[in-house]
Amino acid sequence: MTSYQPESDGLPDPGEVVWAWVPYEEDPNQGKDRPVLLIGTRELDGATYWAGLMLTSKDHDRDAATEAREGRYWMDVGTGGWDAEHRPSEVRLDRLLMLRDEEIRREGAALPRDVFDRVVEAARARHGD
Repeated sequence: MTSYQPESDGLPDPGEVVWAWVPYEEDPNQGKDRPVLLIGTRELDGATYWAGLMLTSKDHDRDAATEAREGRYWMDVGTGGWDAEHRPSEVRLDRLLMLRDEEIRREGAALPRDVFDRVVEAARARHGD
């Protein structure tokens, strides 16, 4: 289920950028804490998970063709309270993360509704509903 319901209550909500440990693709035993946009929930094996997309402040516009050849697709989402330096961010559309409540460590900020809607539409093109 995908929805936009951010609330400033300290709990994760769809539309919010939160922080979570994200494993590296090349070595899932390693990873780092990074911002993740929550887009909704998914039921897997009888449990509810948060569906999320990781963010980065690295600009992939310069190497978009290379990224696409590698199967990585990015979308600009602007700046927000998730980055203390207020750097422009991009969301990775092709890598859907599944997170449990206990894997989300702190609340970041909410994306504006129009940006969230564009991200969800682009992510659906990659993952379906």
